[in-house]
Amino acid sequence: MLREPGPEQTALEIVTLEELVPADHLLRKVDAVIDFAFIHGLTAPLYCPDNGRPALDPTLMFKALFLGYLFGVRSERQLVREIQVNVAYRWFLRLRLTDASTLSQNRRRRYGDTSVAQEIFDRIVEQAISHGLVDGTVLYTDSTHLKANANKSKYDKAIVTKSRSDYWEALDAAITKERRERGLKSLAPKKLMPVEAETKVSRTDPDSGYMVRDDKPKGFFYLDHRTVDGRLGIITDTFATPANVHDSIVYLGRLDRQRERFAFPVAAVGLDAGYATAGIAQGLEERDILGVTGYRNPTPPKPGMMRKSRFQREEDQDGYRCPQGQLLGYATTDRQGYRHYKSDPALCQQCPLRASCTSAAKPQRVITRHIWQDARERCDSHRLTPWGKAVYKHRKETVERSFADAKQLHGHRYARFRGQIAVACQCLLAAAAQNIKKIALALTRQPDPIPA
Repeated sequence: MLREPGPEQTALEIVTLEELVPADHLLRKVDAVIDFAFIHGLTAPLYCPDNGRPALDPTLMFKALFLGYLFGVRSERQLVREIQVNVAYRWFLRLRLTDASTLSQNRRRRYGDTSVAQEIFDRIVEQAISHGLVDGTVLYTDSTHLKANANKSKYDKAIVTKSRSDYWEALDAAITKERRERGLKSLAPKKLMPVEAETKVSRTDPDSGYMVRDDKPKGFFYLDHRTVDGRLGIITDTFATPANVHDSIVYLGRLDRQRERFAFPVAAVGLDAGYATAGIAQGLEERDILGVTGYRNPTPPKPGMMRKSRFQREEDQDGYRCPQGQLLGYATTDRQGYRHYKSDPALCQQCPLRASCTSAAKPQRVITRHIWQDARERCDSHRLTPWGKAVYKHRKETVERSFADAKQLHGHRYARFRGQIAVACQCLLAAAAQNIKKIALALTRQPDPIPA
């Protein structure tokens, strides 16, 4: 018999939040294995202990922010509305049904840098280490772009200083030593200053960078440089930069920070072709770390011109042998760290291959070789070994999977805020949320049933 529905929602029921949250809910697993108590002590120095209006509990505030990243709620206003109606969220935050939920200006005004977010991220990583989910032996690093909250058509052009690589000072020292050993004068210090270039600067978010890359959208973006451990895919480092900063610029410094902060015994790293530079290869060798990098296509010559590979390297002669048998001897080392090997113009004048060798008015071919090219070649050879192939193959299951999850599930396609500091905090909290989820699922996973 069909009955008219009655006003059942007005009936009184005695229930608890504990009863309303499913036993297998993700937040129950997170609550069971993640210790958030450290947040209160970490943030206590930022608050007055005995004066002023009682503040929002910082532990509650950061747990609420983690909810936004865990469940892909991009807006803080929307997050507050979700907390108002979502029973599981209120249970996780230890709020009663009648408690007001709000994220005030407190987060913006009190947390003006990345120090607290960085320390929270590090503490979550340490919890993963304590549970045996991270070993730090093999690390994978890559970067992904986040679209800045800025109109790509509103910009000014300005002269800016390009970012310096982590190994800048080491390279300067190596160049000076090289030139001294070869009897050349040292370069003037003013010529070793960073390069300046004209670029587009956003009027809306000047901290973002205008990205121009092959197969990538053009516009203002940030880069999230992320390192993932090879055991379970736990994120061990994240660092935000403008999108016009090359991946290799900050790599060695971030690697050193992880080794110092977590005492990782790093034995090998897996990197894509963007990190295949002589500077990184040299830095890895100095740290006794085996690098496995993707293949990087050499810059092709102009149409009809001869490739550099046609010239054979002769170590004993410290030069290159051209296809016609002439030896290109060492001439100088420039301020970028490249050795120049030059041919004899008198011999090139009558060479039958001159038209395909050089188009310069002076009939001379110049071959360049980085002073750390030997390290680069040794690093490239690792990719061809069986263990190197296994390491590189694991990239797609670790750092590439981490970025895919971040974009698809945790709202990491766009920068939620403006300014590099705010975006850096976003990257840190988003990575911490992903780690929290991985830790919770790994430690609460039920063993597979034994077949009868």
